Order: sequence, then structure tokens, then C-alpha cells
Amino acid sequence: MRSIWKGAVTFGLVNVPVKVYSATEDHDVPLHQVHDEDGGRIRYQRVCELDGKTVAYADIDRAYVDDDGQTVVLTKTDLAALPAEKSREIDVVEFVPSDQIDLLTLDRAYYLEPDSKSPKAYVLLRRTLEQTDRTAIVRFTLRQKTRLAALRVRGDVLVLQTLLWADEVREAAFPALDEDVRISAKELELSASLVESYSSDFDPESFVDEYQKELRILIEAKIEAGETFDASEAFAEEGEGEGEGGEVIDLMQALRASVERSKAARAKDAG
Repeated sequence: MRSIWKGAVTFGLVNVPVKVYSATEDHDVPLHQVHDEDGGRIRYQRVCELDGKTVAYADIDRAYVDDDGQTVVLTKTDLAALPAEKSREIDVVEFVPSDQIDLLTLDRAYYLEPDSKSPKAYVLLRRTLEQTDRTAIVRFTLRQKTRLAALRVRGDVLVLQTLLWADEVREAAFPALDEDVRISAKELELSASLVESYSSDFDPESFVDEYQKELRILIEAKIEAGETFDASEAFAEEGEGEGEGGEVIDLMQALRASVERSKAARAKDAG
């Protein structure tokens, strides 16, 4: 892995030098757009609307248009001069109980690696977070954006996970949720039984991206068979043509059927 940023976690007089790495990566099959008639590659160019010339990315600045239509150009030098952009500190604002972090606000994740001759300060911070069951709320600037983040522990590594700002999370205002819905004790019992039949310890390694897997198979098949390959036949769904499915009206019946099907599947696997 290659670090994308260097700085230091600071709280009080404690300074923990770190390197920052992206904790996740994209494994999707890379696809690009082509013209459906001749297969020609579709490319996007940055064209200046005044002279019609294609502009290199290095020659592009940013601009803001105010309410009166006046344009203010912000050069790379302007943006780099901002105090926040110059800062290389990840400032701890507060330590909060870990269960107070709303999962909905979690965004990008980054690993922090100790960046000093001795990792003592790093290990001290990690162990402190573990023993107190706290998460550090921090502020820092990365790629011309001030970010709020949660600093937490994952195994032996400190993880920095950016948070959405409060005004970036939409309010869930759905009229249907205001209706008075009656749930019987039996329905709740059957629903709990269904949950129990699916209960397991989460193992992320047991899950795969089925779409990407099928997409790779499709690509390999079209390479081997050419344009005559019929994807609709190769990926025909089981049970196709046996009738259209409809909305399930009887909730109790659906719950019972689901529980029985889950039990049967587990018994088959066990056998």
C-alpha cells in the first residue's frame, strides 16, 4: 500500500505521527462506454466554452458564481494558502462512547500507520481507546476539504473513518411510519423464530459479489463464443415461465413458510 497523507494525531500535548492509507479498494470489473453502432470508444473532454479548445486538467482552476452572477476564480495557489489546507494535524475534539456513533454517518475508512522511530505513543492511544471503549472524534483537512472523522481501533490498527456532517444526513419523513400498525403476539413470535433460524456469526469472507462474478463469466463467454453468444439463455433464471409472482398478502402464511423453508435448508446442509 502507498500512503496518501502524512500528519499527526494530536490531543493535549500528545502527538502521534502517522501515515494515512486507504483501507478499502474497488474490485469491480472496469468497463467503459462505446458507441452501440460501431463500438467506438466514447471519451469525455474538458472543453472551454469560450474558445472551444480542449483544456488540460493542470490548466483548470475553480470558480464560484455569486447570487449577482459575478464569477470569482480561485487558483490552486489561493486554495493552498488556506490555513486549514496547510495543517497536517488530526485534532482530537472529544472522546465519546463508541455506541454513540451512528452507523449512517460513517463514510470512507483509512488505516493509520505509526510514523516515528518508536510506536509507543501510537500503542498508548490504541490501548486507551480499547480500555475506555471510546471513539475519538477528530477534525482534519484532506484534499481541500475539512473533515470530521471517528478514530477507532480495529485489531492492532487505528482506523480513521470520515463522518458525514449532520446536515448531510436526510431526515426520514415517511407518512406511512405515522400510521398505527397492530402487530399480534403470534406474528411477533413467528417473526422472532424466523430471525433465530437465520442467526449466525457474521463472516464477510463467505459473501461474494454475485453481479461481478457473473459479469466476468459473461465477458469470458463472449470472448470465447463471440457476438453470437446469447446471454439470456446462459443466465436463464430457475423457475422462469412458471408464473408471475405477486404481492404476499397473508403475512402469517409467509412467515410460517419462510421458517419451514429455512429449517429444511439447514437440515439438508447438516445432513
